[in-house]
Amino acid sequence: MIVTYNWLKEFVDFDLSSDALSDLLTMIGLEVEGVRPIGADFDEVVVAVVREKLQHPNADKLSLCQVDSGKEILTIVCGAQNFNEGDTVALAQIGAVLPGDFRIKRSKIRGSESFGMLCSEKELGLAEESDGIMLLPAGLPLGKPVFEALGLKDVIFEIGLTPNRADCLSVIGIAREIAAVLGKKVKYPSYEVREQGPPIQEMATIRIEDADLCPRYMARYISGCTIGPSPAWMVTRLNAVGIRSINNVVDITNYVLLEYGHPLHAFDHQLLAGGTVIVRRAEEGERFVTLDGQERVLTCNDLTIRDADKAIALAGVMGGENSEISDSTTNILLESAYFAPSAIRRTARRLGMHTEASHRFERGADVSVLCRALDRAASLMAEFAGGTIASGSIDVYPEVLLPRTIPFRLDRVERILGIELSAEAVTKIFHDLEFAVECPEPGILQVTVPTFRVDLEREIDLIEEVARLNGYENIPVTMPNVRTFSDRPTRHQALERQLRNLFVAHGLSEVITYSFINPTVFDGILLAENDARRKTIGILNPLTEEQSVMRTTLLPGLLETTARNTSFRQLNVQVFEMRRIYLPKEEGELPHEPVYAAGILTGLRDPECWNRSRDSIDFYDVKGLLENIFETLCISKISFEARELDLYYHPGKACNVYVGKELVGSFGEIHPTVQENFTVEKPLYYFELNFEKLVSLSNEIISVSPPPRFPETFRDIAMLVQDATETGAVLDCIRGNKIKEIENAELFDLYKGKGIPDGHKSIAVRVRYRSSERTLTDEEVNRLHERVVQNLLSKINVTIR
Repeated sequence: MIVTYNWLKEFVDFDLSSDALSDLLTMIGLEVEGVRPIGADFDEVVVAVVREKLQHPNADKLSLCQVDSGKEILTIVCGAQNFNEGDTVALAQIGAVLPGDFRIKRSKIRGSESFGMLCSEKELGLAEESDGIMLLPAGLPLGKPVFEALGLKDVIFEIGLTPNRADCLSVIGIAREIAAVLGKKVKYPSYEVREQGPPIQEMATIRIEDADLCPRYMARYISGCTIGPSPAWMVTRLNAVGIRSINNVVDITNYVLLEYGHPLHAFDHQLLAGGTVIVRRAEEGERFVTLDGQERVLTCNDLTIRDADKAIALAGVMGGENSEISDSTTNILLESAYFAPSAIRRTARRLGMHTEASHRFERGADVSVLCRALDRAASLMAEFAGGTIASGSIDVYPEVLLPRTIPFRLDRVERILGIELSAEAVTKIFHDLEFAVECPEPGILQVTVPTFRVDLEREIDLIEEVARLNGYENIPVTMPNVRTFSDRPTRHQALERQLRNLFVAHGLSEVITYSFINPTVFDGILLAENDARRKTIGILNPLTEEQSVMRTTLLPGLLETTARNTSFRQLNVQVFEMRRIYLPKEEGELPHEPVYAAGILTGLRDPECWNRSRDSIDFYDVKGLLENIFETLCISKISFEARELDLYYHPGKACNVYVGKELVGSFGEIHPTVQENFTVEKPLYYFELNFEKLVSLSNEIISVSPPPRFPETFRDIAMLVQDATETGAVLDCIRGNKIKEIENAELFDLYKGKGIPDGHKSIAVRVRYRSSERTLTDEEVNRLHERVVQNLLSKINVTIR
């Protein structure tokens, strides 16, 4: 909302400076976003008189003038032709700076020197367009700054209003707030409606067919109007607040709009079929051309103003081209109506139209101000357009909207604001705001809120008004009484954070993918038709088919992330995600939402550098990462088995992960077909862990063994086994011997090739022996080792080499 200092002073008497007024408005909730003075920088533009006007000797369209500034006679070269000798003009002297940073200098024009410039309204920023120089009223003191002489010096305030303060979308509304704070009375506009024409009922009829969208409609008839320019003071005031002058009738409706905050509309009565106005919803698909020349397609939810044949206005938004005021207009039907905010908001937003009228109606207009705004505009039209006001007005008001009465408990003020105010002090605040107050019993007030305050609905709203008017700065600063407590993370949260940090420490970057996925993605990852993960939870109102179900695995999102990065030539990708998946339960039950940790690695193992090899990530990098995770979480009895794998893994290059007999995850190389489905060329290595199971299996107590006191002894076993035999089975067989002296068994060699039979492989295992009581002799170690070998021969099909 834009207002000026002088306009506010017309309605409330105050002596505040512009800065003090800005602070006052801001402190009562009307935040001043900008303050801009008018005319303060134009003191070098002074009142002057043209003493002589001659034809320029070297130019047909220029005049050579002698201009009296009150101090001296100056020679001025001017191109305008709308003035004569003896006219009072605005003279910009040498050194003056006009809008646009245009500095006036001594200049030579067509051989004649010019010592200033005669200014137009446009050059002084007082109008958007002007036909010649500005002609001032005769008798103004010469040499006086023009803006001061004309009383145009002013200050513009740009106020940022919250959507609920529709009452302040007017000069009177803001003046009412200033008066309430300063304890003064608002001086409302005075006007006289001289009704000299025939009864309005002979000229027009009004009918409301949809009273739910238009509770009240008023109109006046003004005949014999002459359309022309508005008075200079009105044009100047409208220009100051950013509204372009059109003609006297339209300018008056805009002026009253700014003054009272209530939109009005003027119809050319001669263009209304039958002189009838009907307020009803539009027909579905009806087409209507608004004042801006745009054709609008209406729906049955749009409210229209119509004559006997057609729509003539889009109610509360914009008038129609078929009934607008033109230079030939003489008779005017002036509308002042109240429309339901929700209806105007819906229409304006659907059509993408935001006007001064819709801005106010959709926030809530004042149903009680219709008559005052209508009469004020009619009186101005009679004065400045020469019209004759018909007798009476039409007021269609089927069901009167009464002001809201709210009970107010005085003790609530102290409880909410922390300050104690007497009933008299609170009552004065409400009276200053023009609220009616009654006291039916001690401690209780009945506050009747005027219809211009549509934002006040509850007791707490009234308490806020008390806080505003009493002054936010008067609310004491107190420290609340609170109990402090330590909100320590749960074990689940702590382990989740620990695991995230571990992934990052290994060089992985965390990603967050959508929880909504496309159901067809399961085909892309080769998920079996009977896989339980194909049973998903659908979204009730999905934005797109690509995000219509909740995910049951993290793999699709990670594959899409990797594919997007590699398409940008980011070929070394190491990412992970720790998020929930959503597994449906029985109908009517909430889904199971376990947290899973998953990741994809591809590209080089290490960043490129002159002293590092360009080795690619492989199966064992992922295996080592998972082993570090289990070690960090103190989870033992880990085993890896290449059986019953998901189809999205490459056969022979993946395995499941078990803790004891509990399946906790899987990892391996992604199947080439899956890579092709996601347009990824390089091999991808994927891992997936059920974090909920890891939490339950993790150990809070770390076992620590004392350093060994006696040396170890080892023996190696080289053997031939079939390719199908897993090395883990061999190691488990060795460790499964009930020999307490076996400290460890580890694979240290694997060979396939020349000298090895087809379908076989050669492996070498080192078995370490140690006693916690003494040093073992070779004979003791040999006996123990022989038992290990015999156990292998009996339980696994191996050939000792």
